[in-house]
Amino acid sequence: MEILYRYHNNLYVNLTNKCPCACTFCLRQTTDHVGESTRLWLEREPSAKEAIAEFDKFDMSQFEEVVFCGFGEPTEAFEVLKEVACFVKKTYHLPVRLNTNGLGNLVNGRDIVPELAGLVDTVSISLNNPHPEEYHKLVRSRFGDVSFRAMLDFAKECTKYVPNVIMSTVETTISKEDEKECAALCESLGVTYRIRPFE
Repeated sequence: MEILYRYHNNLYVNLTNKCPCACTFCLRQTTDHVGESTRLWLEREPSAKEAIAEFDKFDMSQFEEVVFCGFGEPTEAFEVLKEVACFVKKTYHLPVRLNTNGLGNLVNGRDIVPELAGLVDTVSISLNNPHPEEYHKLVRSRFGDVSFRAMLDFAKECTKYVPNVIMSTVETTISKEDEKECAALCESLGVTYRIRPFE
């Protein structure tokens, strides 16, 4: 199983293929790998011990950041994520980023944000669209209409516990007017807005 993979100058951690969303634009529909990985579909979810053992295969001095992001929503494997993030911080002292759809509280049935404190330096949340109706059409969350508000609340809560909170959209997927609305929404939440290049 490919638990860790290199992408640009970072090492990515692939803990799960589970996701509460079925996004219309998801890479999983057209490819089975990203970056220098060969196949990100997991046979099963790795334990924290298995994931931690994989770090020995890499020269960690080559990486700028460790990123929890694979072919699923990382907070679907939240207990393992926390254990691996703790190991990374103590062992390599590298910044840790969580790429997420922002639905981790719904996934876990509780407010998980305080548990990110000291483990995660940056949370990057996929905003996708500033309008709830369009957002739902795009992400098709199994949690339905509560998802958009839950994602925004998650982002706001993260500002209390995580140094860097980013919400992003992908360039060319929404209008310039919508991007302006996203920027205003992010400002109201106290988070950074980023337009990601389409890859």
